[in-house]
Amino acid sequence: MSPIQILEPLIFIALTIIAIGFVFKRGKIISKTIRLGRDEELKGPKSARWKNVFLLALGQQKMFRKPGVAILHLIVYAGFIIINIEIIEIILDGILGQHRLFAPLLGTVYPVLINSFEALALLVLLACIVFLIRRNLKSITRLQSADLNGWPRKDATIILGAEIILMSLFLIMNACDTLLQERGHLSYSEHPTGNFWISSLLHPLLSNWSTHSLVIAERASWWLHILGIYAFLNYLPYSKHLHIILAFPNAYYARLEPSGKMENMPAIQQEVIYAMQPELAPTDSNTSPPRFGARDVMDLSWKNLLDAYSCTECGRCSSACPANQTGKMLSPRKIMMDTRDRLEEVGQSIAKHGTWHDDSRALLHDYISVEEINACTTCNACVQECPVSINPLDIILQLRRNLVMEESNTPAEWATLFGNVENNFAPWKFNPEEREKWIESTK
Repeated sequence: MSPIQILEPLIFIALTIIAIGFVFKRGKIISKTIRLGRDEELKGPKSARWKNVFLLALGQQKMFRKPGVAILHLIVYAGFIIINIEIIEIILDGILGQHRLFAPLLGTVYPVLINSFEALALLVLLACIVFLIRRNLKSITRLQSADLNGWPRKDATIILGAEIILMSLFLIMNACDTLLQERGHLSYSEHPTGNFWISSLLHPLLSNWSTHSLVIAERASWWLHILGIYAFLNYLPYSKHLHIILAFPNAYYARLEPSGKMENMPAIQQEVIYAMQPELAPTDSNTSPPRFGARDVMDLSWKNLLDAYSCTECGRCSSACPANQTGKMLSPRKIMMDTRDRLEEVGQSIAKHGTWHDDSRALLHDYISVEEINACTTCNACVQECPVSINPLDIILQLRRNLVMEESNTPAEWATLFGNVENNFAPWKFNPEEREKWIESTK
């Protein structure tokens, strides 16, 4: 065995350990950051939750409201996951210094599997090209919105470009491999697989290459393919494509109660009772009531923070939002992106200092403006449209509750409405005793 044959598996093992180690490190940081949120009790049967997982996360049910795009997305999602089953063989080959370890074990089934993987690889490659054209050349409003300017737009392009490269490397690797089998070169001919359907189409382009050049191309494609996948796995936790993983827990923990329902605050209710009946108040209690609503990410629930990390930035929420469509500042997608940005800022500070140090910034005002919050009509369109069960409305309502209850920051029209409700038990300025007088005018 040559020194290269000994050294190659050792290098591969070291790179695998490093790649997996960084993925787990980042995963722990994200998990710890999500747990900064307050506790939230989610109600509803497990059967309904698992149904959400299978229909929304796995089956992508909401995506199929637009079948064309949904089919392309399903090809990219399912194809990329299924194709990467081959990573198991690649990793074992790399660790053991073997070549196509599963070929003799699976016999005639092996070429069938690789052929199906190649067909999917071609479909993924073509779908990614279509998505790149849609994002960069076609005028699709939700994909050209200003809230995607900068990194979010580059992020999508990077991921699509990476998938095209990975699928191309997979096909080039197989094309070189099968040509080397035909030439009876060393280990390539030990377990002949025959030509594969898609990669064999590249043979005319490679047939004039020398055997040495084919070996270099095959090895380079093999290494770049697996290292590209390792890089993708480490890039994923920093990208909007983290939803590939988080869509499943987010669908499971989706709220099953009616959307838009504001939860009462038991501690505040208790304070009101004590104010009206002081004799009921405990004499030894020094606890202060919690903050009204939310001002920063720590005031939101862990489910809100999971929502923020699960956002796909697809913009379906904003394209369905009536406030957004009438030119107002509100964009539910931006609400989720801003929440995630602030959450990342807080998480990085905690990771650096070991604990949270107040930076005199907050989600409300510094990231999300009053104008955005007040533009929401609470119609639930954003919640209804989200393909992975994200609830921007809940974050908006909690920020609005803080504005109203702690800052008394409301439009003048709202203040009038609040006063009427408090004094007249209705939004209108009518005496409660005269509320039914309008009936007489209809007789």
